Amino acid sequence: MSNAKRPTKEITLLGRGYIIACDTGEEAKLDRAARYLDRAMQGINAQSSVLGSERVAIMAALNITHELLEAMDEHRAGEENLNRLNDRLERALAKTRQS
Repeated sequence: MSNAKRPTKEITLLGRGYIIACDTGEEAKLDRAARYLDRAMQGINAQSSVLGSERVAIMAALNITHELLEAMDEHRAGEENLNRLNDRLERALAKTRQS
């Protein structure tokens, strides 16, 4: 589908409006992502109002990427713990079946 025919949605970041292509039914997710990004950008902008909006956006993207990677690492660690517990449970069940 060409960009000209894709539906669009307006979002606001640091008080500036942007028109973003957005598939039908995905508007709420885009709004949520935009609000999250705007909060991150507002926080960075409040700490140092001398930064340009492009630099604020890059710093926000780096911070959000860090959060994502940390969450992925925690998720992976949780899956590994569940797998270890499942293995222990399977071994314990196998022992009880042998008895």
